[in-house]
Amino acid sequence: MSTVLITGVNGFIGSHIAERFIKEGHKVRGLVRKSSDLKFIKDMGVELFYGDITDSQSLIEPMKNCDIVIHVAALASDWGPFEKFHKINVEGTMNVANAAVNAKLERMVWISTVAMYGYGRTNVREEDEKQITKFHYNESKRIAEEKVFYFSKESGLNFTIIKPGNVYGTRDHTFIEKYLEAMEQGKIAFVDKGSHKTCPVYVNNLVDAIYIASFKKEALGDTFFVTDGLDITWKQFTDRLADEMGLKRPSASVPYGVAYSVAGLMEFVYNLFNIQTPPLLTRYRIMNGGTDYTFSIEKAKKILGWTPKVGLDDAVKETVKWYKGRGK
Repeated sequence: MSTVLITGVNGFIGSHIAERFIKEGHKVRGLVRKSSDLKFIKDMGVELFYGDITDSQSLIEPMKNCDIVIHVAALASDWGPFEKFHKINVEGTMNVANAAVNAKLERMVWISTVAMYGYGRTNVREEDEKQITKFHYNESKRIAEEKVFYFSKESGLNFTIIKPGNVYGTRDHTFIEKYLEAMEQGKIAFVDKGSHKTCPVYVNNLVDAIYIASFKKEALGDTFFVTDGLDITWKQFTDRLADEMGLKRPSASVPYGVAYSVAGLMEFVYNLFNIQTPPLLTRYRIMNGGTDYTFSIEKAKKILGWTPKVGLDDAVKETVKWYKGRGK
C-alpha cells in the first residue's frame, strides 16, 4: 500500500479522495492550514501536517517517505485579483511539483480544470487548443499547466493531470448547496432558458478517475478530462434536482446578451469601488451557464479504463439527501 499526501484534504473534493484511499488501505497524509475547518475529515484517520502550498518549506516534512502527492488545493473562484490566483494556483502548484521531485515521489496527480479551454465549445478534446480568457482562475490554471510540463522535462517530475468538469455532490458547499438554496427560495433564473449544454461530474465518479490515475503507468505525463459524459443542458440538470427536492421546476430566464452586459456592469462597479466580495453576477458565471461547454471523456475511458459508475439519478438522490440532512 502507498503513502499519499493530499493538499486541500479538508475540502469538498479532497475529503472524498482521502476517504477513498483510506478505504482501499492506503496511508493518507493531509496538508492543512492552522485555520482549516476539519469537519469533513474528522475521525477518518488522516495524518495531518500544517502548512501552505505557498510556503515551500512547509512541504518538505509531509513529503518525506511519501509515494504520491495529490494536489487539490487551489483558489477556485470567479472573483479576485490575478496576483492572488497566481500566487496560489501557479506558484503554489510549482512549489508542490518541486517538493515532489526533491522528495523523489513516484507521482504527482494534479487536479486542474476544463475551464482553461474556454467556453462556447462542445466535445473538446485534451489536445485541442486552450483559449486565453479574461478570467483569472482559468488563466492561472493554464499558466500553471505550461510550467508543470516544462518543469517535468527539466526535472523528471512524474505527473498526471485530471481536469474535471463542474463537480457536484455531497459536502459541496461551494456550488450545489448554494444552487439548491436558491432553488428553494425561487431565485434561480436560466440564461437562454437553460438551453445550453453543461458538463457535470459527480464527485464519486471524479474520485474513481483520480484513484485509477494515481497508479496507472500509462497515465504518466498525460492529462485527462473527467465528466459524467452526459449530453445534458442546464435546464435538464436543474429540473432533475428540482424534482428530487420536491420543488417546482424553475422557468425564469434572461437572454445571454442582457445577462452578460449586466454582469459586466456589476464587475465594473465592484472594481471601481474595490469591493472584495463577488457581485451577484459575473461574466464567468454567465458564460458557464449561457454557452455550450462540454468535453470528451474518451481518452480517460481508453487509457485509464475508467467510466462514470454513478448515474445522474443516483448522484442527484445522494446529493439531495446530503443537502436535506446536512448539519444534523
